[in-house]
Amino acid sequence: MGWLHTARFLTTSPDLHHLPALEVPEIAFVGRSNAGKSTCINTLTQQKQLAFASKKPGRTQHINLFSLGKQGVTDAVLTDLPGYGYAAVPKQDKIRWQQVMANYLVTRENLAAIVLLCDPRHGLTELDEVLLEVIRPRVEQGLKFLIVLTKADKLTRSEGAKALSIAKLNAGGGEVRLFSATKRTGVEEVSRLLWDWTHANSVHEDAEVVHPPAIANETTK
Repeated sequence: MGWLHTARFLTTSPDLHHLPALEVPEIAFVGRSNAGKSTCINTLTQQKQLAFASKKPGRTQHINLFSLGKQGVTDAVLTDLPGYGYAAVPKQDKIRWQQVMANYLVTRENLAAIVLLCDPRHGLTELDEVLLEVIRPRVEQGLKFLIVLTKADKLTRSEGAKALSIAKLNAGGGEVRLFSATKRTGVEEVSRLLWDWTHANSVHEDAEVVHPPAIANETTK
């Protein structure tokens, strides 16, 4: 978990072309504007304002990159992609953001994993399903994929179990986890999964530490 706590701002860009070419694994966080993406990132990194959580969803229009790694060495990158699907955003801006995200998700060479944030009370929207279709070819080729069901503290135990079952049907072989920033549900599980995915070839000095192998509808806030 401490690895994610090392997150620090690297760069920001309005499009893919101005992003630096990187060789380290990249983890992209994506989701509709009110799915709790910024809160999830800030909780995982244990930093209150690393990812900008706007009071007006949909206002973040840039791709934001954060370095991960201790002692000034970057061994992975966390990418915060623009939120999508917020009703108050002009249609042409929505289309542009969708194109930016699609280009990134399809062509970013060092992309190692995608984390899709979803509020299970609303389920996957049409835009979420479009995103799933966009990334499906890369997932089939080995790209790691995780659906994080945010705000799990607002669900009963049975509702949580049902949401997990439904999300697994849509994950196409990817992973699914319940997550709550308030109760810290899933924080350790998601942190370990992301570590394993980006350090699959790492040699750990401590032989006793073993990491298991791993893998348009619009809403208002």
